[in-house]
Amino acid sequence: MGFLSVLSFAHKLVSERLHPGDIALDATAGTGADTLYLAKCTGSKGKVYAFDIQEQALQLTRERLDKEPPGTLAEVSLLLQSHSLMRECIPELEHGRMGAIMFNLGYLPSDSSDKRIMTETASTLTALKAAIELLRPGGIITIVLYPGHRGGDAEANAVQAWAGELPQHKVQTILYRGLQRSEAPYLIALERKKPI
Repeated sequence: MGFLSVLSFAHKLVSERLHPGDIALDATAGTGADTLYLAKCTGSKGKVYAFDIQEQALQLTRERLDKEPPGTLAEVSLLLQSHSLMRECIPELEHGRMGAIMFNLGYLPSDSSDKRIMTETASTLTALKAAIELLRPGGIITIVLYPGHRGGDAEANAVQAWAGELPQHKVQTILYRGLQRSEAPYLIALERKKPI
C-alpha cells in the first residue's frame, strides 16, 4: 500500500482539523490544488484566502475553482500579494481564527511558468510567523518543502531550523519525510496548542 505522499499527508492533517464554515488560508496558491481542497473542506459557509505573487497562478487557481458545481465551495478571495503580507491583508476580526494554513513552497508547477520565480526564505519565514498568529488554537499549518531544486535546500533548512526552535508550550511540530532521498519533498506541520 505504501505511505501517503507529502501532499496527501498534508491534506489528511488539514481535513482532521477543518470543519464546514471555517476560515482557511493557502499561502502559496500555485495551480490551486490546496485552495480547492480548503474550499471543499470549509464548504459553502466557509471562507478561504489564497495568496500568490503571480497573476498566472491566480488565474490557474480560478480556473480550477470554476470547474466545481456552484454552491459547493467556500467563498474564495484570491490575493495578488506576497504571503509575507498575510497579516496585513486578512481582516483583524479573523486573526486567531484560521483553522488551517497551507504552504507549498518552491515555484509554480506549470509548463509555461518562469521557474526563476520561487518562494524566498526571508518572505517565507515572515509569513510563517504571521501564520501562527492568524491560527486558532488547535489549528494547523502545513509546509511542503522542496530541497531538490535550486535554492530550495536553503529555504527548507531555514524553515526546519525555525520550526525546531518554536516553544513547545505554544506549538507542536512534526516532520514527515522519506529518509532514503535527501532531495525529495517533505512536510513540516505545526499545530497551535489549545490553552490548558
